[in-house]
Amino acid sequence: MSKPVAHNRSEYRYFRDITTRWMDNDVYAHVNNVIYYSWFDTVVNGWLLEQNVLDFTDSPAVGLVVETHCSYFSSIAFPDLVRAGLRVTRLGTSSVRYEVGLYANDNTEASAQGHFVHVYVDRVTRRPVPLPDDLRRALETIEVAE
Repeated sequence: MSKPVAHNRSEYRYFRDITTRWMDNDVYAHVNNVIYYSWFDTVVNGWLLEQNVLDFTDSPAVGLVVETHCSYFSSIAFPDLVRAGLRVTRLGTSSVRYEVGLYANDNTEASAQGHFVHVYVDRVTRRPVPLPDDLRRALETIEVAE
């Protein structure tokens, strides 16, 4: 397995600023790893809400996370500002792979980056269903070649 290389900020299509909090730091004076995954959720779900393609209560199809990964390159700590970059690298019939880059302040090289995969399923049966058309159209706007 090759060593991951930090992505440049220019490789992402959408950005959301996230403020670090004092409580995000751990005893080693940097943000604890579990917080990074929270930021992944924040940028993806925030984008989905902004695109009006996420309905928590009534959507017949829901996205379930089936895979996650994160590589760490440099520390982030309170009071840094996190700039979370988002892109889509794979659109399947019922799945989407999001990639997220986390940039401390104005850095252009990722402090951490990773991905997660949503599989869309029927809300009731939990069986995979095709991505809804409006969701697919929105995802295509931030899609990049792998």
